[in-house]
Amino acid sequence: MLLACNRDALREFLVNSPLTEEACMVLYRLPKLWRLWTALQEHISLPPMTLPSLVSIALEYEHGVDCLRGFGGATLRNLKQVTFCPKGTARITNFLEEFQRVALATSTQKTLSRFIFRTLQAWNPNYSALLVFKQLTELEIDFSCRFDCSSRVDDDILSLAEAMPKLKILQLGRAPCRSPTGVTFKGLVVLACRCSQLSKLRVHFQAHGSAEATNSAEPPSTSEHVAVIPHTNCSLTDLQVGETPIPQRVTLAVALTLLQVFPQILNVEYTNPHWKGVVDTIKLFKRIGGHVHHASKTHLPRFR
Repeated sequence: MLLACNRDALREFLVNSPLTEEACMVLYRLPKLWRLWTALQEHISLPPMTLPSLVSIALEYEHGVDCLRGFGGATLRNLKQVTFCPKGTARITNFLEEFQRVALATSTQKTLSRFIFRTLQAWNPNYSALLVFKQLTELEIDFSCRFDCSSRVDDDILSLAEAMPKLKILQLGRAPCRSPTGVTFKGLVVLACRCSQLSKLRVHFQAHGSAEATNSAEPPSTSEHVAVIPHTNCSLTDLQVGETPIPQRVTLAVALTLLQVFPQILNVEYTNPHWKGVVDTIKLFKRIGGHVHHASKTHLPRFR
């Protein structure tokens, strides 16, 4: 009754309690609604969404409910942000593939700029299903590594970087665990070059691999050095490394490598204490760089 009475006026509906089928029938057809947060339950029939003004939607669901049913045949001309929060043991295995399918049917891939998926389950998502969303500025997919690392992020996954050059925030998985896997230094370089607007990054990556590039027994020639560690203009300021393993003997090399790839880096968030040396080195070099820049701007008096 409340929804029906506000049909032509309601702009935001933010209620995380499951709704009845009758309420969903009204809710999914509000012409002026631009922000929606709701919870879904099993055994209810969801109508196609006819929400031409909708900009942001967040859906919580449990068990085996298919939260994408309402996207089939939907009218969503302005959708920019989607957030999915499965609870408990909700099925998520092929979620990204299913979302791609319904999104292509609604032209959502042309308007979507933020995609967020948060689960406490271990998960190995198929990221290639997201390659059609070329307008994304934020991609966040949380999953658990609490008992066993489920992350399969590697250099191949950074095909996302080529498909999504507008990315500003990329977070795949929760805080990285101690598993010595993930993106290598080479992959980080590709990401920095392709996504120059990137400001926040959280992925599993191999810190020891980047150290080897600057810690070899025979230093490369100048031309080789440029090829190994190219300077980028990436805007990244925040890097979350969590428990990522790093040998103490290569902290200096890792710090220098990160500064070369991400020259604007300011914050490295870690829980592995071995990263403190990297953070301290980055801060030191940033201070030195600041003093040098300031000195270069100072006009010295002329002496006769």
